[in-house]
Amino acid sequence: MSDNSTDVVVIGGGPAGALSAYQLAKQGHSVVLLEREEFPRFHIGESLLPYMMGLFDRIGIREAVETKGYVPKFGGEFIDPNEEKFFSDVFRADFSKQGDGRYDRAFQVERAKFDGMLVEEAGKAGAEVHLGATVGELLMEGDRMVGVRYTKDGQEHEVRSRYVVDASGRAGRVAHKFGLRERLEKLRMVAVFRHYEGLDEKHNLGVEGDIQVGAHADGWVWAIPLSKDVISVGTVMPRDVFRASTPEEVFEEHKARIPRIVARLTDTRPTMDLKVETDYCYHSDTVTGPGWVMVGDAGCFGDPMFSGGVLVASATAVRAAETLSDALNNPEDADRLIDEYANFFKTGYDTYIRLIHAFYDGELVAVAADAGRTTDRETLERYLIRLIGGDFWSEHNAVAQEMRRRTEWDTFSPFQRVFGCPSYPHLDEQDRKERAESRVRRVTQGQ
Repeated sequence: MSDNSTDVVVIGGGPAGALSAYQLAKQGHSVVLLEREEFPRFHIGESLLPYMMGLFDRIGIREAVETKGYVPKFGGEFIDPNEEKFFSDVFRADFSKQGDGRYDRAFQVERAKFDGMLVEEAGKAGAEVHLGATVGELLMEGDRMVGVRYTKDGQEHEVRSRYVVDASGRAGRVAHKFGLRERLEKLRMVAVFRHYEGLDEKHNLGVEGDIQVGAHADGWVWAIPLSKDVISVGTVMPRDVFRASTPEEVFEEHKARIPRIVARLTDTRPTMDLKVETDYCYHSDTVTGPGWVMVGDAGCFGDPMFSGGVLVASATAVRAAETLSDALNNPEDADRLIDEYANFFKTGYDTYIRLIHAFYDGELVAVAADAGRTTDRETLERYLIRLIGGDFWSEHNAVAQEMRRRTEWDTFSPFQRVFGCPSYPHLDEQDRKERAESRVRRVTQGQ
């Protein structure tokens, strides 16, 4: 067995793990990143949100993302002909309507390439990256985690560290060790999906590059262009709906319910067998402990609705790295800093999952109407589009404020919310003034 020591060990090489390692290394700390698979490897979750671009810009990685030829995404199309919606049965969230100072686009990405690029950037920043490294034992001294044992190329290694970042995603290494994971019973959905080639956007009845989300009585269908001629299509449904038929039958039947997506698939051909993801909605009420923190999916995962998973994973990873950097430099403040990080983690995931609940419960219109009592209509649309684009930590977004009032959508036990946008922290004062001015307009215009 070979031994090593480092400031931080990161378990997992997805976006959360890669960005944790990247940011810690940039701040001058020694980091070992352990990923059990060799890259590239397939992963679901191909659609990014525009708030990702603000985050990437802040940490110095935006240009690396923009130069990889990913499909630009300027909005999202939400289709529901059976429900009264806030604007119409086909609502497009146009990211150019978010307001000044925010990126008007994101990207659709093939995750195998995207995740590999982020790991590469972590290595360039100075992180020690080990692919094909399977983490075994989590090392403890008393109640404190002090490192891990892992196997690579048939040899066992031990690395000691001052902190461990659990970015192991659904594997949830720390959550499973301590029995912390709880299912989100209302969101125990199943996704069935595949990719198609031969995409020609002339058949798209909406806007080229947009994600499409089509709702129906038994769930919803997504369509995400991954390149000029490849598109990902999936259907999400409750478990009992999935079990009532075969995956192929339910996939084809649900897809057929959304004619706008069917039209976009004209002359395309499947490139892969159907894949199934089941029971993927969960959270941990405890996301930090002595010597360790969870980031991203290791601590919580809601639903692919609104495509927020990569954003909340990335934002918590960056904040965790900044928190641990401060804790390493100022050990006397470590407990306070890490407690604040835990509340930051919960604030973002809580807001995002409330948005998902609002969609599934058919309450998004009601939430928007409640927010409209103190906000003029133009600003209200801006808030809704920002929220769809990733505005999960804002104290000033009226729609998010209304969602947080709904106790039936609580995910975590009571906690102290930590506000402050990780993508655009410099806009906080501007957002506060905008909210106050919106209230005044609402009153003076008699809306």
